[in-house]
Amino acid sequence: MAFCNMCGAQIADGTTTCAACAGRMPAAPVAAASAPAQGMADNVAGMLAYITIIPAIIFLVMEPYNRNRFIRFHAFQCLFFAAALIILHIGLSIFTVVPFLALITFPLHLLVSLGGFILWIVLLLKANQGQMYKLPVIGDLAEKQANAM
Repeated sequence: MAFCNMCGAQIADGTTTCAACAGRMPAAPVAAASAPAQGMADNVAGMLAYITIIPAIIFLVMEPYNRNRFIRFHAFQCLFFAAALIILHIGLSIFTVVPFLALITFPLHLLVSLGGFILWIVLLLKANQGQMYKLPVIGDLAEKQANAM
């Protein structure tokens, strides 16, 4: 049983007017046809690709996401960015063998880490805004890979 919005009297299901006050009842909301789940939005998936390399790899192999150029671009850019940071840190670590260069490379490690963190935040925000923000060399490589599939 339903109740009238105007007077609160009980009314039979399916009726559009109240017998007590003659007030019109709003039409019952039509149940929306359930659409199949399409997954998450492109900007959210692009942003999540930067969290670690694991979501980036997952987005490159999972079916609805690996067909989207935007998501593929951000996933490849995340992988290439992580590889570049690892290569920079390994290269700087090689110089720590020399006694006095260790004093110079320690602040460089900190600068590379801080710069990588700031750039990572920028990439997260740009992907969340739906922009394809390209890093100078890495972005071109990522764009080639995203267009190749």
